[in-house]
Amino acid sequence: MNKRDAKRARIAVFSFFFLSGLVMGLWAAGLPSLNDRLELGPARLGSVLLLISCGALVSMLVAGPLVDKWSSRAVCWVGGPLSAAVLLGPALASSYLALAVLAVVFGIGLGVTEVAMNSHSVEVERVYGRPIISAFHGTWSLGGAAGGALTAGALKAGLDPQALLVGAAIVVPFLYVPAARLLLPDPPQHVTGDEAAPEGSPLRWGLVALLGVAAFAGHLSEGAAIDWAALHARWVLHTDPAAAPLAYTIFSVAMTTVRLLGDPIRARLGSVRTIQLAGLVATFGYALVLVAPLAGDGLQVVCAWTGWALAGVGLATVVPVIFSAVGAAGSRVGRALALVTAFGYSGLLVGPALLGFLAQTWSLEVALILPALLAAAVALAGTPAIRALIRTPAPVPADSR
Repeated sequence: MNKRDAKRARIAVFSFFFLSGLVMGLWAAGLPSLNDRLELGPARLGSVLLLISCGALVSMLVAGPLVDKWSSRAVCWVGGPLSAAVLLGPALASSYLALAVLAVVFGIGLGVTEVAMNSHSVEVERVYGRPIISAFHGTWSLGGAAGGALTAGALKAGLDPQALLVGAAIVVPFLYVPAARLLLPDPPQHVTGDEAAPEGSPLRWGLVALLGVAAFAGHLSEGAAIDWAALHARWVLHTDPAAAPLAYTIFSVAMTTVRLLGDPIRARLGSVRTIQLAGLVATFGYALVLVAPLAGDGLQVVCAWTGWALAGVGLATVVPVIFSAVGAAGSRVGRALALVTAFGYSGLLVGPALLGFLAQTWSLEVALILPALLAAAVALAGTPAIRALIRTPAPVPADSR
């Protein structure tokens, strides 16, 4: 593998992450208009989102073996365009029932692409021989922001939001094609689906399970900030309604910034120290959020916003470090990465409902103790697994560094 191929593949993966984020951003920003058009209401809209998540979760587990059998390049070629094209279904759905069915299909497309592009990202990093994964995830966030901005601009210009989604479903699949052509031309050799991992392979399922726990904890803590940061500012700190959303904005900006700039940090500190610091910083951030109501009137908001910023800084590196550790094992990564991704995705799936139940039963302050504890679990579960995995890193071709 020469250096030019590696650089081309890196550009391709950046493109895949941006386009995937763009599709999600367009979908999320278009939900209010979809809700109005089909008169869904909160309950039916929530069920649609749940169906998307379930479709994605199931397809992730299927995509892993496909990556191991056919290579991440092949699955990216299919999954990328598919994930954008299936947006056409929800965009054109004429009833709640049709939307429910098509939402599952949309989720399947998202799940396949998630596993394929993350698998290829760890292969590209393995060829590079240095950390590069974190910036990919930051690019996904930029894609989501671009989708939201594009939708807002279209609405301001008086364009039909449904037409925007239809247009995206038609155009974006073609944008994946030039990126797919740049993917690694000679994917690493994978063992066949019927072969077990070698006895001496560091990628044992016990370690994968530990990484899955760390991913679950990190995603649930991240989801807690996404869903509840603004509500905490409004309900607990009694901030102005216009200022409350800034709590989530601060978290999101901190997370995206660190993901875009986080690769040199991991290169300097190493994966083990990075995951340890990630858990500690995120836990401290949540601790500041929890104690914010005890601060003086002038310091409550500052304390909470500082806490959300630190939570974003800490949680930003969790997924890149975990995925990189799986790739560094040097074995087939499809199945293992799919399981870890599914664990993490389930954290985003169950987190909002679980925290809502705790907030309803006791209070939001009590509910946020859970993500604070899980932020600490990121370091407790991730550290021993990553330490074991990086003891025998995969060999990296000298000419690709």
